[in-house]
Amino acid sequence: MLKKEKLFLNSPMISLLNIRREFRKIISLSLIITFLFINSLLPLNCSAASFNPNYILSNQELTDYQSMSLGAIQRFLNSKSGILKNYQTKDIDGKKKTAAEIIFQASQRYKINPQVILTLLQKEQSLIDNPRPTSYNLDWACGYHRPTGSDPNDPKLQPYKGFAVQVDGAAATFRWYIDHYPTPWLRIAGKTYNFDGHLITPQNMATAALYNYTPHYQGNYQFWKIWQKWFVKIYPDGTLLQAEGEPGIWLIQHQKRRPFLSRAAFLSRYNPQKVILVSKEDLEKYEIGQPIKFPQYSLLRSPGGTVYLLVDDERRGFRSKEAFMMMGFNPEEIIDVSWQDLSIYPEGKPITIKSVYPVGALLQDRKTGAVFYVKDGIKRGIIDKSILEINFPHYHLIPAAEGELEKYLNGKPLGIKDGELVKASSESSVYVIANGLKRPIISAEVFEKLGYKWENIKEVPKKVLDLLHPTGPIIDITH
Repeated sequence: MLKKEKLFLNSPMISLLNIRREFRKIISLSLIITFLFINSLLPLNCSAASFNPNYILSNQELTDYQSMSLGAIQRFLNSKSGILKNYQTKDIDGKKKTAAEIIFQASQRYKINPQVILTLLQKEQSLIDNPRPTSYNLDWACGYHRPTGSDPNDPKLQPYKGFAVQVDGAAATFRWYIDHYPTPWLRIAGKTYNFDGHLITPQNMATAALYNYTPHYQGNYQFWKIWQKWFVKIYPDGTLLQAEGEPGIWLIQHQKRRPFLSRAAFLSRYNPQKVILVSKEDLEKYEIGQPIKFPQYSLLRSPGGTVYLLVDDERRGFRSKEAFMMMGFNPEEIIDVSWQDLSIYPEGKPITIKSVYPVGALLQDRKTGAVFYVKDGIKRGIIDKSILEINFPHYHLIPAAEGELEKYLNGKPLGIKDGELVKASSESSVYVIANGLKRPIISAEVFEKLGYKWENIKEVPKKVLDLLHPTGPIIDITH
């Protein structure tokens, strides 16, 4: 257990009073900007991104030639079952190169996102996951200069055959579209076209470029499906996201984005320094979940008269006025809400006069100095001070009376909360804690591409990670 340190408090009720003081500071700070926060949100009836034939890719995504390094491209190919992980052939200059090198070379030469090239290779000939492609599949890898219905043996088409020629030609074609946009005889944004019976109005240059390259509805739908499967940024639970240029903040939980409807609701739970800025497109890939409307430890009164305390997204009803008064709350802080507001929160264990630390408290053994997190009569040991500093940055310890800790049931040791960036003091690997697992971020490149901040990494003893957090799936740009 944690070694003995100075005892800050001497009353079991002081921890609760401190929570209420901090809570009031948050409320007073947030009143001025609450409405700005609410108005920044998208309509709550939005769902996860579905195929919009008018907007398939952003302009930034099309031209993000630095989205993947050569190593990242090779790593991506290695993770798939296709031949390209080991494939080598001559590039357009006659030098023998790996498939990854040819893809990277073309992306850098024409400043086209290598993820676009990888998606084309899969859409056109399934080369990313095909372990035994035919020579035809490799010769026409990107469908470049191969009109639908044309004879692949046509002498006029032979200069365009070959894996390297296809990759280079496809990237060059997209660069030409961009450099010559808008050209009257090319499809452009804002005009309506008929593709296979579908009336489509491209909303940006990138989408228009895709329809210029593949003038078919179904082909572009397949491109979008592959892109969504592989190249949409997926953040672990507990991540805080904000779309660039918009003030609304969202919590990723169960792979949905939950909007905070007020600054107070956000500040009562999280540190603003942990918010990651992402593109609007990346944010909108997530289905919208239940909103987070009220601050932590809010007092909510139902239409039926029951008063509830919000604790960690649960509503816990007071069984009696005595229980309410025992907690030291002020009746003037009660908010009258609708059943609809309450239905967002699952009902937790009721609070009675016998409830023991219903909002949680940190108790320290006077003799040994060991610290426990006690909530609802269960104590969870804290094995290192770093956990205290991460989970409870403004923590206060309550000295436990003799024999008090023996009254509580033993629970599992307390781990690091979700969403935190951590590393062992003796190692270089960086992890994100998500659902109790430590998920390794595969490289510094991926760390920065996902928008994480180096200053948010917390160092902890190796034993904390080894004992408390099993290793989860690797976090990479691609998946």
